[in-house]
Amino acid sequence: MKFKKVITLAMAAVLGAALLTGCGSSNDTQEAPAEGDTTAAVESTVPTVTEGKLIMATNAYFPPYEYYENNEIVGIDAEIAGAIADKLGLEVEIQDMEFDSIITAVATGKADIGLAGMTVTPERAKNINFSDTYATGIQSVIVTEDSDIQSIDDLAGKKIGVQLSTTGDIKASEQFGEENVEKFNKGNDAVMALSQGKIDAVIIDNQPALSYVASTAGLKILDTQYAEEEYAACISKDNDALLEAVNGALAELKEDGTIQSILDKYIVAE
Repeated sequence: MKFKKVITLAMAAVLGAALLTGCGSSNDTQEAPAEGDTTAAVESTVPTVTEGKLIMATNAYFPPYEYYENNEIVGIDAEIAGAIADKLGLEVEIQDMEFDSIITAVATGKADIGLAGMTVTPERAKNINFSDTYATGIQSVIVTEDSDIQSIDDLAGKKIGVQLSTTGDIKASEQFGEENVEKFNKGNDAVMALSQGKIDAVIIDNQPALSYVASTAGLKILDTQYAEEEYAACISKDNDALLEAVNGALAELKEDGTIQSILDKYIVAE
């Protein structure tokens, strides 16, 4: 079973008895905390797959947005999901899966939200709703240090590695042809293939590209970026209430600087 990270919200002792009365539904109306009482938490009324939880689907091989550290999934998206859950009175549970399975998991009600450095595209929006964006990024090209590939145009006719169903996959397949694109379930598998000489280049988001190049000898990133994109959370089209709640939480987290502080923690300005 994949590792699941759970962030638990503290509940004030003075509300304990009150929460146990009635039917216990998350939709029950509760008394507001006493004026000036900032420690009391209100049980969430947001509809989710499992009451009281926000189940986040991701692919934890996309540093610094999500990755494993001491058997725990950490990163930008993990912290943003935790901050959203705090705002909504929920516990966040992270489920690791192939990137290609995230939208399906959300659309079919197996997960509440997908956060995986996911780019907003019209094609994806046919199956799920996107939240407001929380970050921007670019696609970069990784090559070996001795490669004759110097620009995007030089990729024509080359074997290009991508992570399945990512922006790099979509754009490279359209521009250079499916026959020239080799798809991998994980970005680091594509990078390993490049370092082993099995492919000529890798197209992937810039931040993971920086991490992979820093940890793999003999690779570099082309100076020319491939594409710009915006990241957002994906949510089921059947859960407008959750979409509205997540957008509300994101607006507050942007306003109070939480989102920026999380980004700054993991992404060092060049």
